[in-house]
Amino acid sequence: MQLIIERGALLKALGHVQNVVERRNTIPILSNVLLSAEGSHVSFSATDLDMEIVDSAEAIVAVPGQITAPAHTLYEIVRKLPDGADVELRYQAGDDPRLSVQAGRSRFALPVLPAGDFPVMSGDHDGATYALLKEDLKRLIDKTRFAVSTEETRYYLNGLFLHTLTEDGSGYLRAVATDGHRLALAEMPAPDGSIGSAGVIIPRKTIDQARRLLDDGTGYVELTVSPAKIRFNFGTAALTSKIIDGSFPDYGRVIPKNNDKLMRIDTGVLSRAVDRVSTISAEKSRSVKMAIEPGRLTLTVRNIEAGQAVEEAEIDYDSDALEIGFNARYILDVMGQIAGEQVELRLNDAASPTLVLDTADQGVQYVLMPLRV
Repeated sequence: MQLIIERGALLKALGHVQNVVERRNTIPILSNVLLSAEGSHVSFSATDLDMEIVDSAEAIVAVPGQITAPAHTLYEIVRKLPDGADVELRYQAGDDPRLSVQAGRSRFALPVLPAGDFPVMSGDHDGATYALLKEDLKRLIDKTRFAVSTEETRYYLNGLFLHTLTEDGSGYLRAVATDGHRLALAEMPAPDGSIGSAGVIIPRKTIDQARRLLDDGTGYVELTVSPAKIRFNFGTAALTSKIIDGSFPDYGRVIPKNNDKLMRIDTGVLSRAVDRVSTISAEKSRSVKMAIEPGRLTLTVRNIEAGQAVEEAEIDYDSDALEIGFNARYILDVMGQIAGEQVELRLNDAASPTLVLDTADQGVQYVLMPLRV
């Protein structure tokens, strides 16, 4: 195998795929990236056995071929090469096979493993295929992924539940995440061809990788969804992943329908106030008490060791007085995704979940479970 490729194109492609590779691997080949040169392109593949990313770039291919080389090492070498450099990649079989990387006066020789040993995910892409704007998929991910659970015991919550549904004659594509303490939901009109596709729980790591790939340019991303896999096609790059085998809970039951106490407050005011008072909260619970009365919100944090913090803020509220507690971190996470100048909290009582709505985006809903304070 022998080819010449521009450093920027090589860095971009390697940057996409090397994120999948774990820093420590018990299986040596999983630390490598598969290079495949053919025609006028070279493709790069990396996998952790649950997920695979393939990206390609234009290159001048003198000798087609395949080989695998250490992903992180190769990426770091290319990252440190000068801008605009032409990089020659050359591999020749022999007693001491190496991948030669040459640019200007820099030369590197990297260890290799046979391309035939590299695990490739099966190429069956059966399932519903539909396209949506990258900006729309970004929104679905950004508005919800912070609520994905990190507890391995309830593995079915360790991902984002992507599914379609029909309500009042209209179809929606909806993303939901929950960790049992809070829930985030975002939806959009269903893209053509998506209605009836399998509802899938996409692993957290896959969501993070897809979100990184969405930052490159605008346009459409194509999704192929089957009961066992999901595939994101970004054009030159494609991400294929297994999905979490489990049933996502019936989240509709925890979304409050009859919370009749309505509170409106400036999003920035609430976020900054909670951030200030939570400075002295206990690290474990991070609880903040909200005393809500017509026209006024009082935030209080008491910590036996660190002291007490109180802050008041003006609100739009005309129902009965109410005291309720929340985890400050959860409030701040939600506030970070509110696009509108004002946020709306729909409350019931101190023991019931609270519904949080964005006044500028009707397609998102957040649920916060209260704490005892």
